[in-house]
Amino acid sequence: MIEQVMLEIRQEHTNAGYRPMVELLKQRGIYVNHKKVQRLMKKLGLRVTTFWHKSRKYNSYKGKVGTVAKNKLHRRFNTSIPHQKITTDTTEFKYYDKGVQKKPYLNPYLDLFNNEVISYEISKQPTYQAITTALQEALELTSDCLYRRTFHSDQGWAYQMKNYVFKLKSKKIIQSMFFCCHIKAHSIMVNSW
Repeated sequence: MIEQVMLEIRQEHTNAGYRPMVELLKQRGIYVNHKKVQRLMKKLGLRVTTFWHKSRKYNSYKGKVGTVAKNKLHRRFNTSIPHQKITTDTTEFKYYDKGVQKKPYLNPYLDLFNNEVISYEISKQPTYQAITTALQEALELTSDCLYRRTFHSDQGWAYQMKNYVFKLKSKKIIQSMFFCCHIKAHSIMVNSW
């Protein structure tokens, strides 16, 4: 009986693998262990020919392409002083416009005092211009801080560039980076959204 139901499901869902098959069987009131579903699919010759892959996430890490700053925060993300500790990260997100997938890039600067986004820029591509536009606004908005400011990021290519490093040094801002290698490491900023 279960085999017949699986064949019927497969006619409706031509490329359902064993995980969707388990769920589709549940919808019809048949509760079966996923291992049994795998065995039956193999027996019935129900092979999956098209695979869904998660799309690769954006990774700004390109190795050492400029100046890599030391990690000055060392996970000390709390501060009682507004505009003292600022963090940033470039994040890719997806949306659909008239059925077409788009991938814009968000470049926010977040104040760790209250997790407020103090500036941001959204762009169609991960560009240095977008990052520095948001940086410039963050520099202006945090200039009222009576203490030395720290700007914290990952080791993405844009944060290592000479112009970026120079802008921070010219304002006597401490640059801090955490190590991320071959994976997209998310700063505290991303988790707080």
